This record gives sequence, C-alpha cells and structure tokens, in this order.
Amino acid sequence: MELYQLKYFLEAARQRNFTRAAAHLHLAQAALSEQIRKLEAELGTPLFNRGRRETVLTAAGETLRAHAEVLLERADAARQAVHDVVGLRGGRLTIGAIPSVSACLLPSVIAAFRKLHPLVELALFEGTSEAVAQSVESGRVEFGIVQLPTSSGDFEEHPLFREPFVVIVAKSHPVARQRSISLAKLNGEPFILYKGRARDTALAACRVAGFEPRIACESSELETIRSLVGAGLGVAILPRLATRQCPDNCSVVLLRGDPVEREVAVLSRTGHTASPSAGVFRKLVAALSFRPRR
Repeated sequence: MELYQLKYFLEAARQRNFTRAAAHLHLAQAALSEQIRKLEAELGTPLFNRGRRETVLTAAGETLRAHAEVLLERADAARQAVHDVVGLRGGRLTIGAIPSVSACLLPSVIAAFRKLHPLVELALFEGTSEAVAQSVESGRVEFGIVQLPTSSGDFEEHPLFREPFVVIVAKSHPVARQRSISLAKLNGEPFILYKGRARDTALAACRVAGFEPRIACESSELETIRSLVGAGLGVAILPRLATRQCPDNCSVVLLRGDPVEREVAVLSRTGHTASPSAGVFRKLVAALSFRPRR
C-alpha cells in the first residue's frame, strides 16, 4: 500500500466518480482505476460500489478512508518536520561539552546560534571528557567538545585549541604575590583537584615535578573548586580557561618550566552525517575564535 494510492483512493471517495477524480488528479481514468484495483487486490475486498452515475464506498472503503486520512496527514506532518530541520526552522540539536568549555566559551556561541535560528531547540549535556565521549559514541549527542586524548572509540577529532594549565591560590596565600612558580615549589601543599581529564593532567604534571600531591578534595564543579581555593583550603591546577571567572579572593599564578597543557577538540562519530543545525553550530564554534586569552 503506497501513499499515492491512498491519495487516489480518497479523491475517488470525495468525487464519487472515477472520471472526475482522475481529472482532479491529472491522471487518465484507466490509470486511476488500475491503482484502485491494485489496492482492492492487496486488501482482499472491494472498496467501492461502482454505479453508472455514482461510485460510493463499501463498508471496507469507509473504514479505509478514516485511516487513510490520518496516514496522509501524518505523512504531510513528517515531510514538513523534515523540511523544518533541513531549513533550520525546527528540530532539536543536542551537544556535549566539558564544563570549562560550556561555562566559559559556549555562551557566546549559543547566543549567536539562537539569534540565527531561534526555532531550533538546543540541549547541552555537560560532563567529563570520558562521559561526553560516551555520549557521542552512543548517539546521545551529535558531537562533543572534550579534552584529548579520547577514550577508545571510533571517533573523528577536530582540534580547536591548546591552552596552558595555571595555579589558583587564595589571595591570602604567599604564592599569590608571585607572577609565576615552578610546580615543584608546591610540594606539600593540599591540592583541590578538578575531576575528569584535567585531573589526570594535573596529577601527571606533579609526578613529573617529582612529588605525589596531597589531595585535600576533588570536585567536578568549577565553582566549588574556586570557592574551596578562595577559602584557603588548598591550591588547584586548572586549565587557563577555567580561571576566567575566578572570585576576588583567588589569584592566578603562571607555571614556570616545562609547559603543562591540554588540547581541546570537537569529537564526532566516524561516518556520522551531521544535521544542518550541527553543521552551523560547529562553524560558529570555529568562527568565534575558540582561543583562550593569555
């Protein structure tokens, strides 16, 4: 049963005459009659009582008409919904990002996207690089912005930027008076770690510097980490991006020596065809200078 056959059937039912229905459909009457016969053969029952002057529906035909009208309405709605998605007049875009990116970089991108395409619903999933990568792999999000390297998976990686890690300390901490410090000088300090891939980078840097950090607390919330640091409960090694909104009771200190850095990239499934809205959003991400301020 094809949608066009249902369209022909409904027109014949409305006109109660195959000749008039064929004219409205711009078909030869023989072609219309043939399609109706095929439909009746598939359903195994006559759909019309054919008379010399008028053709009316059988009981089976009346039943089919109710369903056919609903099916064609839904087909039209589906067609329009697809056109809206393609034309960026509707649909939903779900992306993933690590918190430092979603909090400090994405607001300007989202604002630009909403201005261009206000009818597209936008959803944001925040999590660690590992969690975002899993969401990309499962298809929960169209693409994610993560810290490299990614976990094992069939991904395409599109680098965005590299940035250094820095130290944040309480304004009252002696280190706050310094512009930069070597990581080895922080041996013995209580550390507040930012969960996720940034935590791994911070731990590895401390070990390269010759010590195992004394961990006072861990959190996945940037605001919590900054508050704990400001309260004098420890120091934190964070990506430079994550220190843009430091409170007044915190200071940012550069790291001397071998650079401690991370690379941030857009992650997508290999072979995945991006939706039109995802394509626009990614272009905005690239165009709006995703390079942390030095």
